[in-house]
Amino acid sequence: MTAKAKMSGVKGSGRQRRLSEWLTPRRITVLVLVVIALVFIFENTDDTEIRLLIPLVTMPLWLALLGVGVIGALCGALFMSRRR
Repeated sequence: MTAKAKMSGVKGSGRQRRLSEWLTPRRITVLVLVVIALVFIFENTDDTEIRLLIPLVTMPLWLALLGVGVIGALCGALFMSRRR
């Protein structure tokens, strides 16, 4: 227990502090955006035709959206890792 928690008589404040350190505004924003993207992806389940350079492919739209999202996340992670 921290000295402040001992003085106030509150137990378990260490766990609250760890949770509040983990839930930063940036992480909450990313979590909300991921949930919105997943809802959007799985609401669009119809088949669609997609042209991949030359071949025409018929696939579920959610799979195409998920694939583009993964590619975008990988590109973002690559650029962020090079920036550090």
